Amino acid sequence: MLYLLSDLSSQFNALNVFRYLTFRAGGSVVTALIVAFVFGPAIIRWLKSKQGYGQPIRTDGPKSHLITKQGTPTMGGVMMLLGIGVATLLWADLSNRYVWIALFVTMSYGFIGFLDDYLKVTKRTSGGLKGRLKMVAEIAVAGIAVYWISAVSTPALADRLSVPFFKDVLFDLGLFYIPVGIFVMVGAANSVNLTDGLDGLAIVPVMIAAGVFVIIAYLIGNQVFANYLQVNYVPGAGELAVFCGAVVGAGLGFLWFNAPPAMVFMGDTGSLAMGGALGSVAVVTKHEIVLGIVGGLFVLETVSVIVQVASFKLTGKRVFRMAPLHHHYEEKGWAESTVVIRFWIIAFILAVAGLATLKLR
Repeated sequence: MLYLLSDLSSQFNALNVFRYLTFRAGGSVVTALIVAFVFGPAIIRWLKSKQGYGQPIRTDGPKSHLITKQGTPTMGGVMMLLGIGVATLLWADLSNRYVWIALFVTMSYGFIGFLDDYLKVTKRTSGGLKGRLKMVAEIAVAGIAVYWISAVSTPALADRLSVPFFKDVLFDLGLFYIPVGIFVMVGAANSVNLTDGLDGLAIVPVMIAAGVFVIIAYLIGNQVFANYLQVNYVPGAGELAVFCGAVVGAGLGFLWFNAPPAMVFMGDTGSLAMGGALGSVAVVTKHEIVLGIVGGLFVLETVSVIVQVASFKLTGKRVFRMAPLHHHYEEKGWAESTVVIRFWIIAFILAVAGLATLKLR
């Protein structure tokens, strides 16, 4: 919206600043942060008044959570969605279709998560939406988004998968690219969802990954930088730096209230939306595989669940004391803050490794 002010730059030179992507990305971070700060307390009070006993705590999780987490409201992802929506609509170039795709995935996944959280709270169960229905809805949203991305992308990149560390490797997947893109978005959403189990554990890695994709989107969308780095130039993708900046700012605002001891949980409303946001940006920028490195912590958490379930079904034995992985270390006696901070460190290291793929080609 504010981008339109740049059209008046011929009359007012100061308005030319709204053309600069870096300025608008910074403005998006600050705006989303302020929205979360301003509306966060009211949202938390409203959630408490409606939820009563707060988010139902899983009985098969760590026993300490039945005491320490009881009564904390969920659906805190609402404040992040509000911050992202306001900041993106205010600072992004709204004629850019990639921006609308990213918002579509984020808000749609947030709505699916909201329904899931609502059923959990109203029925006082950790079940929520039926797993099959939830998955079908996620796949449908991702399918629409991937098809949309392919339709608006340049023909040379539309259905192709790029490989990090190789400058000229592009696999033409044809129609098979759609299920690959769906896998990236749905996988990212559910990986973040699995990671969201301790105060502050998921949101910081999300912000770290979004921060990396601010840089990636900016470079990929700039032909000069893309040619210098020998990566695929994606016209229009740079505008997603504004969107990713909004994710960072909204995440910072949410962390203020989610820091231990948490005043609110993001719930599926937030975790599915944040994962979907990262997945959609990765698909647009042709960095689907790099997302697996940048968001490596989410991958580790997901793999721990898969290994645990497979091992128990095949051998009757558990590899970990409890899955996802963060609960394993809780059961080993690590303090919650220790688990969270060490996982943040791992997320940061993996994000740097993912960012390095831009140059190592």
